[in-house]
Amino acid sequence: MKRRIGIGFVVILITALLGFFIFAPAYIERDLNRIDGEPLIEVSQEARDLHADLEIVDLHSDTLLWKRDLLDRADRGHVDLPRLKAGNVALQVFSSVTKSPRDQNYDSNTGETDNITPLVIGQLQPIRTWNSLLERSLWHATKLDRAVEEERDTLFQIHGQEDVDRLLRSRESGRDSVGAMLSIEGLHNLEGDPANLEKLHAAGFRMAGLTHFFDNELAGSMHGVDKGGLTDMGRAVVRRMEELGMIVDIAHCSPACVADIIAMARRPIVSSHGGVQATCEVNRNLTDDQIRGVARTGGIIGVGYWDGAVCDTSPRSVARAMKHIRDLVGIEHVALGSDFDGSVTTRFDTSELTQVTQALMDEGFTEKEIRAAMGGNALRVLGAGIEPMEAAS
Repeated sequence: MKRRIGIGFVVILITALLGFFIFAPAYIERDLNRIDGEPLIEVSQEARDLHADLEIVDLHSDTLLWKRDLLDRADRGHVDLPRLKAGNVALQVFSSVTKSPRDQNYDSNTGETDNITPLVIGQLQPIRTWNSLLERSLWHATKLDRAVEEERDTLFQIHGQEDVDRLLRSRESGRDSVGAMLSIEGLHNLEGDPANLEKLHAAGFRMAGLTHFFDNELAGSMHGVDKGGLTDMGRAVVRRMEELGMIVDIAHCSPACVADIIAMARRPIVSSHGGVQATCEVNRNLTDDQIRGVARTGGIIGVGYWDGAVCDTSPRSVARAMKHIRDLVGIEHVALGSDFDGSVTTRFDTSELTQVTQALMDEGFTEKEIRAAMGGNALRVLGAGIEPMEAAS
């Protein structure tokens, strides 16, 4: 009798664990990556026609963090290949998120806790990723590699300018091809060893932000405790990134970190996802002086779609932030940086990017300006920035 009870208990426990591992990751993502359901703006035929002829680039999504097949249209989250094609996206930058503090906020966090580890285990990622931030990024690279291998006809991984050119030729031939480029949200995944940057570059990463929601060995975060500038290690890593052809991303950097990067930059830098203080006074958004600094490097600023970037989720607020950048430093520095699948709530997913095109038209942007802001600027900066300095010089 006791033996039967024991066996029954084990069966119940195993069933409960299986249910957790099967259903919990999807439930968590549905709760964190939402669409708010508020009314969309009406999109004119003129906007639809223009949108269909754009080369659209999004500088930031966190899709690889989640247990989903990139090639299948999902009923949750914001980005997958079918929805990228439906939104006419030419190039999506996929970021690798490896650590975020518990109870994270925009004001002050330490790096002592981590929300990502339970997600990594709950999603049954390879055991090597459970205790290694570097291995988590390498796993994200493997996930993208597998998707590209399976969908090689219309999903192109971007390693250099020649890949960008090949992507554009494919699209010009009438295919709905999409480029995919790897980025990193916080170089704490170097695990204190700058030599690991070479491993990440070899795995396909072509852009990286130095910090995420906490200070690390390289620099201070806008959301950290000390919020300092670049350390000696940080300066060395920035220099090596430029040499390798890895674009430096200032998103989440402290003001001191941003100033240090702008001062030492030899190549265009990007702010991959965020907003501007002038239209949304949130600490993570850029001041006018910072916008001018990015522009001096020849860089671009990707505007996000969530309330922390534009103070609500309306596409009109996205367009107003982009208009401020245009009016301050010129249209050539405006870009998109959705933060889709980054534990944010938005008004629309990537299949509905006509919302942004219409909002820009309503703000008085010309066709030429819309082409630049929606992707032309990003293609220029990314294509040049991912070439090694020796090849670029």
